[in-house]
Amino acid sequence: MRAIRESLVRFGESAHPMIEVLGEDGVPARTLSYQEVTRRAAELADRIGQGDGRPPRVGVVCGNTPEFVVADLALIAAHAIEVPVPLAFSAEQAAGLLEETDLCLADAAGQERLEQWGRDRVLGPHCRVLPLSVDEPAPAAPLVLRPADAGADWECKVIHTSGTTSRPKGVRIRAAALNELLGSLRSVMPRGAFARYLSLVPFSLLIEQVTGLYLVLLDGGTLVLMPPGKALVGTAAAAAADALPYVTASRPTAMVATPALVDAFATAADEAAERGRPAAEALFGTPGAPLICCGGAPVHPELLHRLEEHGLPVHEGYGLSENSSVVSWNTPSARRPGTVGRPLPHVRVKIADDGELLVKSTSLFAGYTRDDPSSLVLTDDGWLRTGDLARVDEEGFLSITGRKKNVIITAAGRNVAPEWVEAQYARLPFVRAVAVVGDGLTVLHGLFLVDGSTDLAAAGAAVREFGEAHLSEVERVAVPHLAVADERLYRRFFTVTGRPMRAAVRAALSNGTLYDHQGADA
Repeated sequence: MRAIRESLVRFGESAHPMIEVLGEDGVPARTLSYQEVTRRAAELADRIGQGDGRPPRVGVVCGNTPEFVVADLALIAAHAIEVPVPLAFSAEQAAGLLEETDLCLADAAGQERLEQWGRDRVLGPHCRVLPLSVDEPAPAAPLVLRPADAGADWECKVIHTSGTTSRPKGVRIRAAALNELLGSLRSVMPRGAFARYLSLVPFSLLIEQVTGLYLVLLDGGTLVLMPPGKALVGTAAAAAADALPYVTASRPTAMVATPALVDAFATAADEAAERGRPAAEALFGTPGAPLICCGGAPVHPELLHRLEEHGLPVHEGYGLSENSSVVSWNTPSARRPGTVGRPLPHVRVKIADDGELLVKSTSLFAGYTRDDPSSLVLTDDGWLRTGDLARVDEEGFLSITGRKKNVIITAAGRNVAPEWVEAQYARLPFVRAVAVVGDGLTVLHGLFLVDGSTDLAAAGAAVREFGEAHLSEVERVAVPHLAVADERLYRRFFTVTGRPMRAAVRAALSNGTLYDHQGADA
């Protein structure tokens, strides 16, 4: 990746902080300079080597730690294939990604997770585990990149994405594709915006690698990490609210926020206004708002409007791993709330006759690791069929209206877009996550994960009252299923970015296994 290589050469020997790790009190407990990180990456790259001449396939089982950053940069330097695995995965899911790896890099949390999964269950017999720690003294040798690195292309990552089974398929990402994406993002994002980036979602997501590692590196900025052991947003229902004190303490200039975190921001901003405090100062510890980027599940326009009134604009975007992450993004200079922005300069989009969004770009993926009925396909002339329903306005701003395969057709023959319905119910203050299903059913059923302090009977009545007041009879949830949000339930039914796993929801609601936690984190 040429852009990353150039930044490593430029900043590699700098004493400027590349990573800050917050302590429990919000004060930085550990700081690592660019020099220290890149020298550690150089040593690790030498240890990885080239094996039998083919690019080694290396699993990365790490939390959001300095060790992940060192591993990522080392694998780029070694021209290896990086396979990041979420710690929240089950053993079966982890095995689906790790089964063909030659080497597995693991920080302390990753080593613990490997033991919980059972190494023999998730790793092949010839795959060795290399423990990582930044507690050892930093090496003296600087990072040296081979001249061929400048223009080389290779399959640099395999990123997980869900399929129709419990075993995720891998999206094969090209180094040249990531380089194209980064150049395009740099051309539309303000220079220096990533001077201080707070990472709140797992690095196993490609978008967090792009924003938290690469855009920070290109700006010569500092990556701020949560205290060790803190739940990341999207891995636990309460993580968004629990992160707010650290958001304030870190004073970020940029961050990627999930819809749940945007909701928490809106509530905190309202409370700050009631106390007479400026929202930016109360939430972020800064006089002005950081660059708040959001993607994944849709955010209700009311939340965006509330934050806008507090001087906290949210920049929604849209992406796919199959496009090396970002397809479109609202930027400070070209923003239309309620849309996911204009396509990046290297991306072209068009709408098919049936409303499906098609994408063509120079950052498209190199295929999947396994065939699956959910796999996206390319047309004969190179357009990616995204499976998303969309529209493009007269100024080129893109709006996603739902998933083609998610459109619910009730037994009465009525079509319902579940994403829109879920966005309405997400406005209820006690709702932490919601998923709607109803294919072939006479009415819609909904799974509502609610705040632990909520009375379930009262919440059920509030859901019904809300539906009667704000949704048509076809759109409202007639049969709500409520449960107190906990980490296992959230991970069982929702992705890190808040998207419902509808097949799992439908199965649990239909066969009465909503409260069956067996195997949820095995």
